[in-house]
Amino acid sequence: MAAGLRAVRRWGLVAAAPPRLGFTRSAFVVKKENNAQPNWLGVGLAFGTSAALWGFLIKQHDEDVVEYERRKRARGRKCTGCS
Repeated sequence: MAAGLRAVRRWGLVAAAPPRLGFTRSAFVVKKENNAQPNWLGVGLAFGTSAALWGFLIKQHDEDVVEYERRKRARGRKCTGCS
């Protein structure tokens, strides 16, 4: 039994304890963020993209409403007295 435990320790089959998160560093953090100077290019791109998407959505909705009304009028012109 003791020989089996020694083999497990020797081959590294025992689960290692997870590293403590307080002492780890991220590879992606280069410098501390400065909130006093926002990234105005990023802010402008975010708001501009949002405005463009809303504009497209409203334009598409208006086109869909016009198409719906056109098809609704076309349905109403069918001859109903024949059947």
